[in-house]
Amino acid sequence: MTGTALITAIACADIGDEHRFEQKRSFEAYQRDSIEWLKQRRVFQSEDKSTELTLNTPREWRPQGKPHQGILLVHGLGDSPWSFHDIGEQLAKRGFLVRTVLLPGHGTRPEDMLDVTLEDWRRVVEEQAQVLSAEVDLVYLGGFSTGANLVVDYAYAHTDIAGLLLFSPAFESDSAFDWLTPLIAWARPWLLEPSEVRPMQNSVRYMTVPTNGFAQFYRSSRRARRALHHASYNKPVLMVVAEHDSVLDTAYLSEIFRTRLTHPASRLIWYGNAPNQAKTDPRVLVKTDKLPEARISQFSHMGMMFSPNNPLYGNEGRLRICWNGQSETATTACEQGATVWFSDWGHKEEGKIHARLTFNPYFEWQSNVIGQVLNEALQNSPSASTQESP
Repeated sequence: MTGTALITAIACADIGDEHRFEQKRSFEAYQRDSIEWLKQRRVFQSEDKSTELTLNTPREWRPQGKPHQGILLVHGLGDSPWSFHDIGEQLAKRGFLVRTVLLPGHGTRPEDMLDVTLEDWRRVVEEQAQVLSAEVDLVYLGGFSTGANLVVDYAYAHTDIAGLLLFSPAFESDSAFDWLTPLIAWARPWLLEPSEVRPMQNSVRYMTVPTNGFAQFYRSSRRARRALHHASYNKPVLMVVAEHDSVLDTAYLSEIFRTRLTHPASRLIWYGNAPNQAKTDPRVLVKTDKLPEARISQFSHMGMMFSPNNPLYGNEGRLRICWNGQSETATTACEQGATVWFSDWGHKEEGKIHARLTFNPYFEWQSNVIGQVLNEALQNSPSASTQESP
């Protein structure tokens, strides 16, 4: 295939926004289908297959009484529904019917992402958002990383969405070359070839992702940016960002919040040093991400998602991510139980071993802010206008 043909194919890939997806399954049917697919395809990481299936299966939390509000939560690239385990529980306590999805290509083996498409992911989000909307009066969406791109894309096209929760939204990566991934995925299936040195996956996420996964992430980010640049989103939004995120252009995210997420009730939780706009915008809430007393050097892309008490990713959790951009010696010491500090990928300090920060010491405070934003969304839902011309 010529370079021109490749570029044309990519340009055409996003055409067809009005495409109607196939007949929708109930959440229960979707959940059953997901379990069967996981049973057939998953490379299990332990002898406890039943637990691994549960961790990777789309989940529902039902509140007490009849729910009137629901929220659909969408995980990020290489992740699983476990990303929202702790947040989902908190939302159900606030009276929400909460559901998670498992995006195609995830939860089984990284090789299953070699042929997945953005349209596959969008299809699941559209199907389950519309199923949820038939069961409750108000629907909200939440997304982590690539999942945030997917829910923004959907919300701009569907004015009935009442508000958004965006965790480490991957609107713009910090790589200058992410646009190349759709061009090279067919010729170079893996940016980093699978190796015994690097883990392929753990019980709830992939540690190595094919080039095509990054290509579909890039396409999702392009769609989200296109929507955001076209018009402001004038419904309540919570955006949560770690300043030292090793994956994202966080300055871009700060600017998007200022110029495009314009509702007075929207909030930006910023973990790190206060951005300039915090001086003039009371909607920006800042918490330091350097906590020596907790051996935290800086916050990570994924850390804000989990409580310190999470059984897998908490402070004393069973999963410690030692593959964190350090020397082989430091990685081995981490794996053998050495005392570690916590950071995002690639952070190094003399005399310290850093594992990935996989929990949020401010989790309870963050949950309260989430509740405030969602309450405002409820109060504003009858009269809010989804889009406002720039």
